[in-house]
Amino acid sequence: MFLLIREEIKAVFQRDPAARSIWEVILCYPGFHALIAYRIAHWFYKHKLFLIARIISQLSRFFTGIEIHPGAKIGKGLFIDHGMGVVIGETTEIEDNVTIYQGVTLGGTGKEKGKRHPTIGNNVIIAAGAKVLGSIKIGDNAKVGAGAVVIKPVPPNSTVVGVPGRIVVQDGVRVGLPDLEHGKLPDPILAICEQLQKRIEVLEEQLAEERRKEAQ
Repeated sequence: MFLLIREEIKAVFQRDPAARSIWEVILCYPGFHALIAYRIAHWFYKHKLFLIARIISQLSRFFTGIEIHPGAKIGKGLFIDHGMGVVIGETTEIEDNVTIYQGVTLGGTGKEKGKRHPTIGNNVIIAAGAKVLGSIKIGDNAKVGAGAVVIKPVPPNSTVVGVPGRIVVQDGVRVGLPDLEHGKLPDPILAICEQLQKRIEVLEEQLAEERRKEAQ
């Protein structure tokens, strides 16, 4: 557990330029506090002390605004930036070096039993407000854009944006739009609207030309 906590402190310094000291991270970062509480609650959960685990989880939620179910499985190096409104469901699995921003939900899609929450691969970035729903896999090195709603599996090395989520970059190759730079999000709906607008302009010019020929 202490090795995991050390990895989480290290992740803060690697991914947050505002972090100035270890004490600042320990005392002032709600994402770090939520992860410590989760590690303790998860220990009780694994030993079938479910009520104690849930109480710790709910206390953490009250103080940090981050809800992590004690049954979730979280690897090393998770960084929850700001974190208010983050929800991580019971059967969620998060691998190593994942970054999650505020307002993210890793949730289910119904009342089904068993594995009903997503699996997040290594080195994934999930931007603010994104919702990843259901028992789906987000592949290694994927990026989920702010506000995206992802309900289908995402291949490794992909960028997903929009509602519902659409792949716009895969294996470094643009799928019609620029790559994600967290704050410089591609907009597939806007791109389609622009294409339609250009097509309408072409058709209007053709129609005007036909009318001029008929008038002659």
